[in-house]
Amino acid sequence: MDAGAVPRAPVGMVVAVTAPEPTGIVVLVSGSGTNLQALIDATADPAYGVRILAVGADRAGISGLHRAAAAGIPTFVCRVEDHATRAAWDEALAERIADHEPAFVVSAGFMKILGPRVLGQHVVLNTHPALLPAFPGAHAVRDALAAGATVTGCTVHVVDAGVDTGPVLAQATVEVRPDDTEDTLHERIKAVEHPLLVTLVGRAAREGITVTDGKASIP
Repeated sequence: MDAGAVPRAPVGMVVAVTAPEPTGIVVLVSGSGTNLQALIDATADPAYGVRILAVGADRAGISGLHRAAAAGIPTFVCRVEDHATRAAWDEALAERIADHEPAFVVSAGFMKILGPRVLGQHVVLNTHPALLPAFPGAHAVRDALAAGATVTGCTVHVVDAGVDTGPVLAQATVEVRPDDTEDTLHERIKAVEHPLLVTLVGRAAREGITVTDGKASIP
């Protein structure tokens, strides 16, 4: 063999290529878990680069936990009412999340405001069914209809101490139709929300998240 030549594997030999380890995340849910299901489906593709380490909830018996269990993902429940103070709950939730050592956390329909212990230890991405800063809070779809909005949508942002006030990563728009109800509009928002969340979580896992001067980006 010439000096410097690269040796070739014998014909018929299978050469193993080690793929990068997927990035581990924890997902928090409070209800049906449709955003969670979109992430579970995406992780079936090894190229997506994400592994859901655990799914946490603020109440037991919800569909989101059933979806996680069906996918073989560990779950935990951390209820506010099981703790003497909201601060104690925040600390307990931070510890439950930290047990799984995620790279970051995804709030996918988690209907509790996260406290300083969770936010101090973990970067949290949240998905919201409106074009923030318009219509923050728990009733975004209802509020958009009540305001007579002709366009709404969804937002993925980094969570801060406020209510849906954190730096925006990306948004997608949805037309509000004259005959829309809260249910029909929400379903059309979900149709764009799920792929947007999946795309951004995958990019964040592969490329990282940067938050500087109140602005968030994925390099």
